[in-house]
Amino acid sequence: MQAKNILEQIIDCGIVAVMRSPEGSFLTDVVKALIDGGVTVVEITFTVPAAHRVLEVVRASLRDRVILGAGTVLDPETARIALLSGAEFIVAPTLNLSVIELCKRYGKVVVPGAYTPTEVLSAWQAGADIVKIFPADIGGPAYLRALLAPLPQVRLLPTGGVNLETAAEFLRAGACALGVGSSLVEPKALAQRDFARITSLASQYVRIVQDTRRSLAGA
Repeated sequence: MQAKNILEQIIDCGIVAVMRSPEGSFLTDVVKALIDGGVTVVEITFTVPAAHRVLEVVRASLRDRVILGAGTVLDPETARIALLSGAEFIVAPTLNLSVIELCKRYGKVVVPGAYTPTEVLSAWQAGADIVKIFPADIGGPAYLRALLAPLPQVRLLPTGGVNLETAAEFLRAGACALGVGSSLVEPKALAQRDFARITSLASQYVRIVQDTRRSLAGA
């Protein structure tokens, strides 16, 4: 899939589910649960053991039902492994210009992490498709709004501190989409294999995105 289409689908979904787990053997079932709830964009972090194998299994099982990404990518070597394993976008908690360069070389979407205005602009100028604001819980929606005042052209993805209570406010502040980790893919639900809980949470987040965007469009 072309990078333009991947980017459009990420923004259209509005939720990037961030999956961290001490084991990866059952994560295909977690991704299915997210899809059932309407979240079709999933980031499997490289803190998951053998994350590249998990990416391969999920890609082979679900194919085009999911926009599959790799997260916690700290260097271009890991980025290339992730892309070869089936990732369609790369997410990082930090700004590494070599990771951006590699993703652009292979025509893939890249979402580097940044926090200060200088980091955000540096990432954007280097070719980031979206800039991940992390950790977003420190400044909250107000900080996102402040960043966008002088940088309205930059697409921002807050991650960290996004939950059912804050999601709508981050969208109102200007987020193009939301990175949601443990408040969506709950550690307790993972431990108990409670896939119904994950599906329920996913549907709640999707509803918030849809309702908030409708509200903003009518404002």
